[in-house]
Amino acid sequence: MADEANRAAFMEIQGRMIETTGKLKQVQNQIRNKETEKKRAYLTLEELGQLPDSTNTYKAVGRTFLLEPKSVLVNEQQQKLKDSETAIASLQTSKEYLEKQMADVENNLRELLQQDPGLAQQIMSMSVM
Repeated sequence: MADEANRAAFMEIQGRMIETTGKLKQVQNQIRNKETEKKRAYLTLEELGQLPDSTNTYKAVGRTFLLEPKSVLVNEQQQKLKDSETAIASLQTSKEYLEKQMADVENNLRELLQQDPGLAQQIMSMSVM
């Protein structure tokens, strides 16, 4: 009876571990995307800063380019930069939370395997097949 309970507990912990790992990878990808967006906005601002204010600047909208004042483009890029920084901070918090959850799940798994060494042998025999 205890063997079945331990096996069920293992399956639950394994499911939580898989779910947490997936969420963690997703958050890491989102952070990477926001970092890229932030860098692109920063570099665009750098290039716009070198141009005189009287320069004609164009904004890409789909396949079309619209004439926009330089100040409008600068404001848009500054907003993108701020939004990216805010999103990255939020995602970092989520990442830290998920990493703590992952550590808890790993500790739970370790404790379960220490309580029932026979379960570890069963798991190893299942993975060999």
